[in-house]
Amino acid sequence: MPSSLPSLDSSISSYIGDKEREREGGGMGGVTSSMAAKLAFFPPSPPSYELVREPVTGLTTINRFPHRENVEVMRLPTRRGTEIVAVYIRNPMAASTLLYSHGNAADLGQMYELFIELSIHLRVNLMGYDYSGYGQSSGKPTEQNTYSDIEAVYKCLIENYGAKEENIVLYGQSVGSGPTLNLAARLPYLRSVVLHSPILSGLRVMYPVKRTYWFDIYKNIDKIPLVNCPVLIIHGTADDVVDCSHGKQLWELCKEKYEPLWLTGGKHCDLELFPEYIKHLKKFISTVERSPSSKHIWRRSTDQFEPPRRSSDCFEASRKSTDYWEKPRPSVDKCRSIHNKSNGKEKNKFKFSFESMENSRRSVDCFERPKRNTELMEKARKSVDRLDRIWAG
Repeated sequence: MPSSLPSLDSSISSYIGDKEREREGGGMGGVTSSMAAKLAFFPPSPPSYELVREPVTGLTTINRFPHRENVEVMRLPTRRGTEIVAVYIRNPMAASTLLYSHGNAADLGQMYELFIELSIHLRVNLMGYDYSGYGQSSGKPTEQNTYSDIEAVYKCLIENYGAKEENIVLYGQSVGSGPTLNLAARLPYLRSVVLHSPILSGLRVMYPVKRTYWFDIYKNIDKIPLVNCPVLIIHGTADDVVDCSHGKQLWELCKEKYEPLWLTGGKHCDLELFPEYIKHLKKFISTVERSPSSKHIWRRSTDQFEPPRRSSDCFEASRKSTDYWEKPRPSVDKCRSIHNKSNGKEKNKFKFSFESMENSRRSVDCFERPKRNTELMEKARKSVDRLDRIWAG
């Protein structure tokens, strides 16, 4: 432990005394909101995208991407008076709908391509959204606003798209694990939850405190025991932003444990680059879809795991495949298919660039201010590096 930590508790104790008196005077909400803003929220500025309304059709689209027939972009009102932007991606093969809460320092313009790929490979409908104050959503980012944001998206799925609670998978990445678990704890019939590099709480990212303070934000450590559905946790063992111990402790507290994925060597912003990521995620979705009424078949304790498979082996290094990289190319405009021969048959495998996303999400949930988005966008435009994404079909 750093030598300064012993004085931390005394400083916090003094701080608590001051804030308890402030709370008695009615100032708690403002303090909590202020702490949340300082610790957690760094929306890209300026936003990475704009919304365009086509005059003939009246459709709303994201200016960086061509319109797709299976994608809808919309604005949704929240109970706290803000208006957020959401995108719904329909997959005709879907049996589940995934509600994705992204991490920090990102917006829909940077997440859009990943959402498309996840919808294709997982065979799910997918709805992603920008928190209040992110992208083209109105208002300011606060903890309470993110809770009302995800509620508005969930309500839209139920009322506008006919989704059922038991067919919905909540996916929260890093800071997005906060609104995800807050909602999941209140929905007893959810299909499942995925937590990607999750946090125990906002304060615990910075300091190894042993108790929950009232002024902390995103108290996931207290909410995850209330989640009644299967939970998959994915975390990189080399995460230097949110330590892997956060994911492991949350997994220990789950009621319905699913085999976790600890990606050896994985950092905070690169887990999608590991082949094990999509394989394990597909396996999880398939499992919960096959067994909607058998709540306990995927529940395993630490001593009941079958021998680890290579796709989720936490005892052997999870390597990034060198097959995913190729020489720089002049275009970074869009994804394309590549063809590889396997057993005499051709398989279409998808590739797409993570260059712009990786640059813009480099400090996702780093709790320090990222580079300005204009610099990130310029880097993405000038870069000719391509990352071949070959996810097994």
